[in-house]
Amino acid sequence: MTDPQIAIMMLGIFILIIFLGFPIAFTLMALGVIFGYFAYFNPGRMWRDYDRAVEAGASNFELIETWIGGLFNNRIFDLFVNQTYSVMANEVLTAVPLFLFMGYIVERANIVDRLFSTLYIAAKRLPGSMAVAALITCALFATATGIVGAVVTLMGLLALPAMLKARYDSSFASGVICAGGTLGILIPPSIMLIVYAAASGVSIVRLYAGALLPGFLLAGLYLVYIIGRALLQPSVAPKPREEDVGDVPTGKLILMVVTSFVPLAVLIMAVLGSILFGLATPTEAASAGALGGLLLAAVYRALTWQRLREAVYLTMKTTAMVCWLFVGSWTFSSVFSYLGGEHLITEFVTGLDISPLTFLLLAQFIIFLLGWPLEWSEIIIIFVPIFLPLLPHFGIDPLFFGILVALNLQTSFLTPPMAMSAYYLKGIAPPQVQLTQIFRGCMPFLAMVFLAMIVLYNVPQIVYWLPEVVYGN
Repeated sequence: MTDPQIAIMMLGIFILIIFLGFPIAFTLMALGVIFGYFAYFNPGRMWRDYDRAVEAGASNFELIETWIGGLFNNRIFDLFVNQTYSVMANEVLTAVPLFLFMGYIVERANIVDRLFSTLYIAAKRLPGSMAVAALITCALFATATGIVGAVVTLMGLLALPAMLKARYDSSFASGVICAGGTLGILIPPSIMLIVYAAASGVSIVRLYAGALLPGFLLAGLYLVYIIGRALLQPSVAPKPREEDVGDVPTGKLILMVVTSFVPLAVLIMAVLGSILFGLATPTEAASAGALGGLLLAAVYRALTWQRLREAVYLTMKTTAMVCWLFVGSWTFSSVFSYLGGEHLITEFVTGLDISPLTFLLLAQFIIFLLGWPLEWSEIIIIFVPIFLPLLPHFGIDPLFFGILVALNLQTSFLTPPMAMSAYYLKGIAPPQVQLTQIFRGCMPFLAMVFLAMIVLYNVPQIVYWLPEVVYGN
């Protein structure tokens, strides 16, 4: 077999193993080291010292020791160590644990229930008012945390029973929570965009600026669907009864907004604004955001030692997962490229003589399919780098491609049979809410994601306008 054929076999074995359910980070590292050992095998270098020891008449113990040293004298181990150090020293990735910590602290600040109640009362005259309040709460909370499972679970415990009690259709209510919970991986400050920036080399500041309007576009489409559905089919989202909402004076409502909505919104805007306007690097802004989250939890009297300990533990756990995925991915991709696999794929795709639109559709379709068995982090770190070298050939901006991918990855949480948002919600939903009902509720929001991608492709200035205004061409 030629080296490129071995590289393709390496990729095939990896895909097979992940479908069998093995841990992806360790699978990448193991395959990278095993195939890398073959790729970098050099008997002359590895056992040079052993041959010299034989010639010098060394003892059997010394020969065994020298032979074992030669066994590990392979460049793949040097590469593995260097890749590990590069990931741990990557300044872009430093922001990941800080944003995660901010999110986990905010999650424990007991602010979401107040926020949902306030928005529900403020929006009571809108059709589908409780669903509108749930979506806005999900969007704000998801933006602050960036952790889909935490948002869907917490909002499922808080908003789903309230909507069911208000006689909302269970599918409709479930879809609102599942869709709203995924917005945090698109709307800045998104951890997913930080990971994409580290993988692609695109400026994280420009990515944040480029993702802002598409994020609002998708949230706006969700709101249009919710209000439109409530107008056309009032039975799925009945108007609130007077006893459910009550008559809240304007002054009290303003106070509720100030104490629930404003603090979280200010925290998000301060973090994001300092990044977009160059007042701080993403890492510095994330540090300030983590401190702001602590202060917010303290003000709401939710900062206990147990909650702080949980937030630190979950932050370290998630950060370790992301970092080891990067180590494994970069080791795997380095060996894959060295064997000629990347060149073979590039030659194959460019030889198809397809248009940029066809390539984009093909790439997004593959990413859509990968979203069924894989998490967004695995797709961004492992598979997106395969497409990145092809972008210059088709004249596609990596910034635009990254925003399309971020939009597309919303579908990985909403598409049956592996819609993780649906499973998160089912885990805490009342028994009468069936998984099939949750899947059915996700489908209209899935259509909104595809509509947003179509709009984005036809009007790419939605992505480029804010980066050009703030930073120039």
